[in-house]
Amino acid sequence: MEFHRGWYEGWRHIMTCTSDDFVHWTEPQWLDFGDAPLEHLYTNAITPYHRAPHILLGFPMRFVEDRKKVAEHPYPGVSDGVFMTSRDGVRWRRWLEAFLRPGPQREHWWQRNNMIAWGILVTRSDVPGTPDELSLYASENYYVGPCRLRRFTLRMDGFASVHAPYSGGEFTTKPLIFQGRELVLNYSTSAAGSIKVELQDPDGRPIPNFGLEECEEIYGDEIEGMVSWRGGPDLGRLSGRPVRLRFAMKDADLLSLGFGF
Repeated sequence: MEFHRGWYEGWRHIMTCTSDDFVHWTEPQWLDFGDAPLEHLYTNAITPYHRAPHILLGFPMRFVEDRKKVAEHPYPGVSDGVFMTSRDGVRWRRWLEAFLRPGPQREHWWQRNNMIAWGILVTRSDVPGTPDELSLYASENYYVGPCRLRRFTLRMDGFASVHAPYSGGEFTTKPLIFQGRELVLNYSTSAAGSIKVELQDPDGRPIPNFGLEECEEIYGDEIEGMVSWRGGPDLGRLSGRPVRLRFAMKDADLLSLGFGF
């Protein structure tokens, strides 16, 4: 599967096609962004995510051609980096909020800057005792020069999160089938924040011994924090069965979840 730029009704857009031999290709088709409005997407930087290769991540450069922030720059247009995800490469969820804003640096505020380069690298954190982080690179000082790539970092899986304020919040997943014995979360809370998880059957009924009241309160900041209930963390007897996960959160962010052995 490859991704390239095309023109759709006067807008820069993204197309995809596939090949088994890199010689014969299917007819290109436009990516489906659902209800997201048309915007100029100059690049795409689409790549599988190494921790979940079935998920594709994209980092298009969004070009706003009718704005000019730096008066003396000869060309109009400003740009930023946006974020999108897909499981099949055709239907995408595209966030409208910028993933990479131009920020305070003047040389980021003319066109074709903040263009996120293809690829995500795992790099060591500068803070001793903390997990590895993710590094992405983006252009700056384009046209004026010298053009550079600047490194930006974020925590593992840190592209988006479910956030709950101090007043608290809840959400419940769709039914899912997992393999494994333990539920692990990539999460971050404040000192006063918390997360609890309840396992439900597909109809939304709490599964005995895995209710919200039985869940041990989770707080801290971990990439793979294990969830435990009064009977322990073992979910082996539920493996292979459809379940829902209900999350009750307070002043917390949930970035990803997974099941381990």
